[in-house]
Amino acid sequence: MNKEAVIIYREEQKFAAWVRWLVYISMAAAVLLSVVVLNKEVSDYNPPEMRDIIIAVLAGVGVPILIAVLFAFLKLETEVRADGLYIRFVPFHIRFKKFAADDLSECYARQYRPILEYGGWGIRYGLSGRGRAYNVSGNKGVQLVFKDDRKLLIGSQKAEKLEEAIRSIMKRS
Repeated sequence: MNKEAVIIYREEQKFAAWVRWLVYISMAAAVLLSVVVLNKEVSDYNPPEMRDIIIAVLAGVGVPILIAVLFAFLKLETEVRADGLYIRFVPFHIRFKKFAADDLSECYARQYRPILEYGGWGIRYGLSGRGRAYNVSGNKGVQLVFKDDRKLLIGSQKAEKLEEAIRSIMKRS
């Protein structure tokens, strides 16, 4: 059996429901606000203004729909395999990004502050040397420190189990 194919741990996460609803409600509020601001009779507009209004309405409806579809597909997949840690943030990563166990010097489960430390959720770049983060919800994850001093935080709903799985492959390498 291929060493790469052996999956020791797997976790799939989506953005928390409240985050998705916050996005949807804000988009709906923006569309409603634009309708209130454009509160004139359609007959009061001349043709060039009408074209601009149609484009604005299509964008005001289309962009929120596209964002809602994007949020429906967003997910973070984390796999620990015998030869390393694999991360994929769908739909931004087509293939898994591999982090070899040999390159790791430390890993530990920890609680973090997503907004203060990384500016939120998603694929984030930390402030003041905290490194990168892949997270979609919550405030727990596994901090990885590489031998070249790079840092990477992987958000997880089961941080202790993820840490245990990563440690198991670090011992093998």
